[in-house]
Amino acid sequence: MTSSTISYGDIKLFAGSSCPELAQRISDHLNIPLSPWKVIDFPNENLLVKLGGSVRGQDVYIIQGHSRPVHRNIMEMLLAIDCVKRDSAGRVTVVMPFLAYSQSDKKDQPRIPISARLLADLIEVSGADRWITVDLHSDQIQGFYKIPGDALTAFYILTDYLRKQDLSNSVVVTPDLGFAKKGRNYAAALNVPLAFIEKRRIGNDGRREALSLIGNVEGKNVIIVDDLVDTAGSIKQAIEVVKAHGALDVQVVFTHPVLSDPATERFSSLPIKEIITTDTIPIPEKNMLPNITVLSVASLLGEVILRTHEGRSVGELFNE
Repeated sequence: MTSSTISYGDIKLFAGSSCPELAQRISDHLNIPLSPWKVIDFPNENLLVKLGGSVRGQDVYIIQGHSRPVHRNIMEMLLAIDCVKRDSAGRVTVVMPFLAYSQSDKKDQPRIPISARLLADLIEVSGADRWITVDLHSDQIQGFYKIPGDALTAFYILTDYLRKQDLSNSVVVTPDLGFAKKGRNYAAALNVPLAFIEKRRIGNDGRREALSLIGNVEGKNVIIVDDLVDTAGSIKQAIEVVKAHGALDVQVVFTHPVLSDPATERFSSLPIKEIITTDTIPIPEKNMLPNITVLSVASLLGEVILRTHEGRSVGELFNE
């Protein structure tokens, strides 16, 4: 045992309401049971978190993403952090597979908040000592936290899956230039060419219009990559553009299946061979199309929890 392990006691895993299945997979990977607690919803919509046992001196990990209902899940997370902190936990790490407000990371219009910064402040003030998340929409969000954390990526999980396929006639496409750098990483890892969709903003409501394709997809199988899909508007445009330029099969690859309406309707109407995503957000049964493949981030999060507990390098997992 390292001194870090001794000073923080045993690992205590708590599953929030947002992703109980993922929390159970992490528990199974680590062979550590989920610790009991109750989350009570009062008639006035107030919440109460009550532990089923002491966490005094223990190394606590609260697994709670920010899927729907977003604000309830955020409040539950903050109350849970405060709860274990007041029970004298040795260290509190909040594990957020999906971080809300990650698209509100800058003041790009007059008279608006920087919501991602506010959420970081709330997490710190509630008593968290560390944070863990997967595929931030913007890497600069890491700088909003004064406490240490690990911004992980599902990139290796997704590319490992894709490498098992025949990619000899494939090209990676990003749905906008904002994802170009990460798109290059996909193309390099898969040893395939890269193309981009160029877009411009139209109107004052943030809508975007696809302009042109930079690169060649004619007669190629296309892999469209992104970090998250919300309403699938950008993906729909990207598929229409690559198909108009002669693309063959289309796969869509992304980490976070936010899938706000009308995403599922759009996906079901588009010529997509396969939709590849992860379980950072649970997908409701009504949104589970037959061509969706869900890969789990449980082993990734489990290994990072273990390394954090033992005071070992997380970067070594990715040869960094």
